[in-house]
Amino acid sequence: MKKLFSLSLILLSAFGAMSQSPSDACTSIMVGKKASTDGSVMTSHTCDSWYRTWMQMTKPQDYPNDTIMSIYDGRMHTEYASSKDGMKEKGTIPQVRHTFKFLDTAYPCLNEKQLAIGETTYTGRDTMQNKKGMFMIEELERVVLERCSTARDAITLMGKLIKEYGYGDSGECLTIADPKEVWIFEVQGEGPDKIGGVWAAVRIPDDHIAVSANVSRIGKLNLKDKDNYMASDNVKDVAKKMGLWDGKEEFSFWKAYSGGNYMKEPKNYSVRELYIMNELAPNAGFNDSMEELPLSVKPEKQVSVKDVARLLGSYYEGTPQALCDRLKVKNPAKKADSAADVPDSIVSNFANPWMRPDEIAVYEAMGDSAMHNIRTVSVSWCAYSTIIQCRDWLPDGVGGVAWVCLDNPGQSPRFPIFAGSTDVPELLKICGQHRERDDAALWRYRKPNRLATIRWGQSRKFTEPARDYFLTKGERELPMVETLYQQYLSEGNEEGAANLLTDYQKDFFGATINRWDELGNRLWKQHWAGF
Repeated sequence: MKKLFSLSLILLSAFGAMSQSPSDACTSIMVGKKASTDGSVMTSHTCDSWYRTWMQMTKPQDYPNDTIMSIYDGRMHTEYASSKDGMKEKGTIPQVRHTFKFLDTAYPCLNEKQLAIGETTYTGRDTMQNKKGMFMIEELERVVLERCSTARDAITLMGKLIKEYGYGDSGECLTIADPKEVWIFEVQGEGPDKIGGVWAAVRIPDDHIAVSANVSRIGKLNLKDKDNYMASDNVKDVAKKMGLWDGKEEFSFWKAYSGGNYMKEPKNYSVRELYIMNELAPNAGFNDSMEELPLSVKPEKQVSVKDVARLLGSYYEGTPQALCDRLKVKNPAKKADSAADVPDSIVSNFANPWMRPDEIAVYEAMGDSAMHNIRTVSVSWCAYSTIIQCRDWLPDGVGGVAWVCLDNPGQSPRFPIFAGSTDVPELLKICGQHRERDDAALWRYRKPNRLATIRWGQSRKFTEPARDYFLTKGERELPMVETLYQQYLSEGNEEGAANLLTDYQKDFFGATINRWDELGNRLWKQHWAGF
């Protein structure tokens, strides 16, 4: 049975095949401290593409004078931390005397000072890219997490590095948070003939939320308001030089440097931004006929980690955009003498929000035009996802916490990794994207998740409560962890405090693995028995 199980899952891994545009690949939700239920500042990220899933907690380092550090391309596809396969050194920069500890994910995301980063790609205009630029976006993230304590400092440093060494990536957005505030930062090259880059950053108001999902979101810039806006000194000159702005109408970053990206009509939002902002501010009057969606909005209710997790795991259920709600079959409970309120049809148990393109094509070939797919927030090809809380009333080590999940965020449980921990569990140190391997955490979630989609209508009844249980567990247990951590610090026992966090997150992670192993066995038995 084990061989059959493995073979079936290799075949089922096709569920993860990407069918959308390569840039259509990430979502980030930002939450200001007054917009959150507990005063947290939050940023988040769904890494929705074939990027590495190994992660590690780096150590702080001290360096002698005149040390240099290498800047790389290709590290996002390595199989483990020490691998150099596919990596290319793009150049070197001077090293600083001391670097901070940080959580090293494909897009590095949290350091020991509670500086946190989310990411989405918006691609921008091909004419802006300069591949000779030294920095890819993930290396900018790595450098600022090693060197910076605040979002403003991180943006300033990235601006300096881009100007001196050049930006070589496509259009990118970083959502940068610290315990006081959260910013959205967008950047792209300065054109193929210039080592440099153009960028802009806007502070999200404390009582607002914002969303970025692979579309340039930043519009007008009030650069006189230095508390809330920042930009490269060439942000307007480059647009004018390249014919992207006439210099007469009011300057808009997204109109100049994105122009609607890959969409049929220029807009600064996709279905995901519109859906999430309508979920959090349903009476704001946002609709898809708008050319421009506001960068941020005040939510009608304060937002929790659970709310962000629900939205990052969503697929428009209950709306006309929901794919699985459109696949209906005759209701077997409907009889000739049934009551009038018994529906004639119900959603098929075989329908799921993440149906493969070839499955959808079959329905379309049979004339079911309603089965056209719309990119959902959660996707089956997600590598990993983070929701990061930054909390200024707690010490940095326990105040910064990343709620991480691997594989589809609509299915997988989340576990905490603290800014003050010293290590991550061994299963997280191996990437699962290169091949099936049970020593990589990704596959311990991916197998049950793929099996669950075979008859989603049935399996979701017990997989979704299991997923949600772990955020409730964290909500219940973290106050105790925070109290014990502060007690250790008050006694001068910094090592004990760090070990507390490391051990707790290891136990928490292990509980999610055990539960998903159990779910996999249950799902396989039910699948083998034909449900």
